[in-house]
Amino acid sequence: MRPLVVLTAAGFGGFAALVSVAPLWVARGGAGAFGAGLVTGVLLLLTILTQPFVPWLLNRFGHGLVLAAGLVALGLPAPFYVLSDQLWPILLLSAVRGIGFGILTVTGSAVVAELVPRSRRGEAVGVYGLGVAVPNLVILPASVTIADRLGFGWVFALGALSLLGIPAALRLGVVLRRQAADAAVAADRGVVGERGDRGALRRSRLSRPVLLRVALPAVVLFVVTVSGGGVMTFLPQAVASSLLSSWGLFTLGALAAVSRWWIGRIGDRRGNDRLMAPLLALTAVGLVLLALSVADEARLWLLLPALAVVGFGYGALQNVTLVSAFAQVTPRHYGSASAVWNIGFDAGTGIGAVMIGLIASAAGFPAGFVVSAVVVAACIPLSLQMVSRRQWPRDPV
Repeated sequence: MRPLVVLTAAGFGGFAALVSVAPLWVARGGAGAFGAGLVTGVLLLLTILTQPFVPWLLNRFGHGLVLAAGLVALGLPAPFYVLSDQLWPILLLSAVRGIGFGILTVTGSAVVAELVPRSRRGEAVGVYGLGVAVPNLVILPASVTIADRLGFGWVFALGALSLLGIPAALRLGVVLRRQAADAAVAADRGVVGERGDRGALRRSRLSRPVLLRVALPAVVLFVVTVSGGGVMTFLPQAVASSLLSSWGLFTLGALAAVSRWWIGRIGDRRGNDRLMAPLLALTAVGLVLLALSVADEARLWLLLPALAVVGFGYGALQNVTLVSAFAQVTPRHYGSASAVWNIGFDAGTGIGAVMIGLIASAAGFPAGFVVSAVVVAACIPLSLQMVSRRQWPRDPV
């Protein structure tokens, strides 16, 4: 797990540096709220278009090389943002970074399922989630303050942090090749390990039965990340004080990190599907409080509590939906389940940024956050269906 956590922290650190700052950069260049939303939207569109091909790339080139290439695509373009604050060059650089991010997201979450036994998967997903969340906790809020106090160029340089994960990616490739070889020997002897089928990620392919099995947790995740993407993209623009928006992003990230780790053990004991409805309700309440806080300066005291509530639901739902998705398939389909889950995550984040950008252009940021709350609340009946549904057959085509 250690090489995976290291490369994940480096990769997501470089990603987090520009989540709020790149949209702010083009907004100050004259692109407006809609153009700022497009920066996040285009990055995640290319992420989504890349993700279905990741299992094939891993089969063709191996984990180490593919992950290293993804980290290069994510980190290398970041310093070049400083060359222009106009929309089209930034969209082009964001598209390249989206390809790298697509590789990182699918491979990382699927490898977690490969490395640990099923009985501890929720806890392991929580540990992996810390590798994702800690950079967001530290770098995401700090990036706004650094851009305001020291200049955007320093943040764009920080975006190259992803490149530091390349040695860990190559090391992880060696570990997985060794484990695959050991699993092949064990299979020849008729032994099946506790972790299941070691070649799962490479043989995985997207198919209709797999899509149907993981669709419900992916939709729940999509809905909650619509709100998360909008908040992370536009909070620095919705709040006049850069210091307050930085503390707000820190609060969001801190609660997301804690809840994503903490909820893992509870889900292992009590079942992940049962946790989704109350977490969705909690997130919707937090978004309403957030809308109230940014609508009137007299209610700005609500900002940090609102973001704490949103962050808790946002992080916890990432864990329970991912574990639920893996529970629907056998080990050889973990890669496909990971791809679908990540597509739901990134599509929600990108669409949330574009949607709230459009609504904010017409009616303001409070209206955008209220619409997000309505969308999240509307997903509660769907999450309740997941508790009452029949068990799926064990092995899709």
